[in-house]
Parts: sequence; C-alpha cells; structure tokens
Amino acid sequence: MKTIIKKENLFIRIAIGFGAGILLGTLAPQFSIDAKAAGDIYLSLIKAMVIPVLVCAVMTGIINATDISSLRRVAVKTILLYIVMFLASFVVASGVALMIRPGLGIVFENQPVYEGEIGGPIRVSEVFLGLLPHSFSDVLTAKCILPALILSMILAVIIVAVGDKAAAVKGVINRISDIVFKLLSIVMETSPIGVMFLMAFSIAQYGTGLFMAIGKYILCCWLACIAVYIIVFFVPVMLYTKKDAKTFLSACGKVALMTLSTTSSAATLPTTIRVSTEDLGAPAAISNFTLPLGCTINMCGGACSFCCLALFVSDFYSLDIPLTQFAAMAIVATLINMAAPGIPGGGIVLMTSFLTIFNLPIDLIGPIAAFYRLLDMAFTTINVEGDVAANLIIAKSEESVLQ
Repeated sequence: MKTIIKKENLFIRIAIGFGAGILLGTLAPQFSIDAKAAGDIYLSLIKAMVIPVLVCAVMTGIINATDISSLRRVAVKTILLYIVMFLASFVVASGVALMIRPGLGIVFENQPVYEGEIGGPIRVSEVFLGLLPHSFSDVLTAKCILPALILSMILAVIIVAVGDKAAAVKGVINRISDIVFKLLSIVMETSPIGVMFLMAFSIAQYGTGLFMAIGKYILCCWLACIAVYIIVFFVPVMLYTKKDAKTFLSACGKVALMTLSTTSSAATLPTTIRVSTEDLGAPAAISNFTLPLGCTINMCGGACSFCCLALFVSDFYSLDIPLTQFAAMAIVATLINMAAPGIPGGGIVLMTSFLTIFNLPIDLIGPIAAFYRLLDMAFTTINVEGDVAANLIIAKSEESVLQ
C-alpha cells in the first residue's frame, strides 16, 4: 500500500482505476453511461490547467536559462538542429502511423461519432494571424493556446533582456510557476477516479473493441519511436560523425535503461552527460550545454506522440485530417513541446492541449492515460536518445575530437 500511494507511482493508481472502470462498465453499463459526468469533470480540470501550465513552463524555461553569450554559435546550431530533428521525427512517425492506422479496422458495439469540426490553422495567412491574441483576455481562453505561448515567449525574452532590473519579476514568475505546478500535481492525483469513470463509460458505450484500438495505438507509438531512432538519430550520427556503431548503440542502451525505468529526462540527465562524455568522447564544455537544453526543448518523442495521437483520434471518430492540417500540427507540436511539464503524467496535459487546439475530441485521453506509462517509456527514451545524437553532431560540427 505504501508503494501505491507514493507520488511517483501515480501510474499504478491510474492502472487500478482503469481496472475498476472495466469492471464498472461491464457490470453496470447504464450507471457507467449516466456517471460519465464524473469523467467529464476530470477532463475539464485538465483543460483548465492547460493555459497556466504551458505559460509558466515556457516563461520559466526562458528566464531561468543559463547565460549562453559565450556559446552563442553553439546555441544557434543546437536549437536549429533540435527543430530539424523534431520535424523529421514528426514526418517519420507520421509515415509509420499512416501505414498502421491504429484507429481503423476496429469493430465496436456502438460506432464512435464526433459531431464537431476539426479546427486549427491551415492557410499560411491564418497561421500568422492566429499567432498573437487580439486582446489580453484572449490569452486566458483555451482556444488561444498558441497566442498565449507566443506572448509568453516574447515577454520572457524581454525580461531576460532587461537583466538584473527584472530580477523581482523573475522571482514572482518562478513562485507563480511553483504554485501552478503544485496545483497541477493535485489535479493529476484525481486521475485514477477520472480514468475509472471515463473507462467505465467507454466500455459501456463501445464494448471491448476499445482494447484492440488502444493496443494498436500503443504498438503504433513504439514502432514510430523505433523508426525515428533509426532514421533520424542512428543513420545521421553514423554518416556524419563516423562513430563506431557498437559503441553508440551501447551508450544508448545505458541511457535507455534509465529512461525506461524513470520516464524522466531530467532524472536521466546525469547519466546522459556521463555517457556522452565518457563513453562517446563528446567534449564536456559542449555536452554540459546542449544536453540540459535538449532536456528542456528537444522532444522528438513528443513528435511521435502527437502525430500518432492525431491520426488515432481522427480514425477512431472517422474524421478526415487534410495534409495541410498535418503540416500545421507539426508547427504547433514544435511550439508546445518546450512546455512539457516535469511531473508524472504531465504529457497527458500536452496531449489534451494539442487535441484542443485542433478541436479534436479529447474523450480518449482517459483510456490512454491508463496506459500512459507504457507510452511515456518510449517517448522519454526517444527524447533523451535524440539529445545524445544531437550532442555528437554538434560536437563534430565544432571540430571536436571524438575519442
């Protein structure tokens, strides 16, 4: 019991809620349908936290960044490489998801129907017009997530530019961030109950076909992550750095042992730095900059997460996502991934915000949350392996000798 109630074991409690939801949906289907409101309240709490969490995460990430004036060239290279890697990961993972189509071919007792319309920017002009809010009050609405992020970035950069005069403002923002993330932790503790009622409703409404759909989705995510590792990380590192394949794979294996067990990029960071410098011979001066930065903004696993999620949800509800919409999704995913909350299950919040931006249904977040630990293991591993690969490429570009 002591193990179950530990904060870091939230996924165990969610799994228990998931199992209870299956029983409830099977034994009391009508009650489960009528009690869906309890699950809706949980989703509403998650949606309410989206704007404050993303804004605080973005602003604190920028204002607390290490001074990189002496590493300006490396910083520019690193950020650009991380963006390229993320977009490449999105493309590769999308290809895998389009081949598997995890939301198709499932037989349901009642076919899922979504009456809303897919939203989000498609045209280039609409993208730019939607980047900034029309009024300050717009920033507080869930429909203006992107403008809120852009405005937060601008304000954070200005605060950094002001320097010591803005020290008091930095302190206030950091304290507000602490409060927001504490509140988010409390909200996440309600996940087992929310998942139980959402799962009960799903079983009562759709039947056991939901298990097949979720299973295909998890398989799709893992295969997408493997494809990204091979195509986006392994091949470029081998071709550009000429590093020994066995040495690189061995080092990545050591990192994977940590990410699979902790599902935390931050907790794995000491291992990532040690493996990069000692096993792969990357210079400490570069590794100590690129790896912590990558821990914050390099989220190739998030690329796999978002494209697979979008296709899964759209297929599940028989919705059509145009190719131009997928391009917009890649841009959106790039922006919001830097705001990944560093708490257990924080990716659930990002998944919710991503679906909300494009007006896709979020009802599947509950069942997915029950298995999120399995997904997070893959996503976190790809995030950190991407840091390792990028670090080697940056080091090589700086003409450092890789032993």
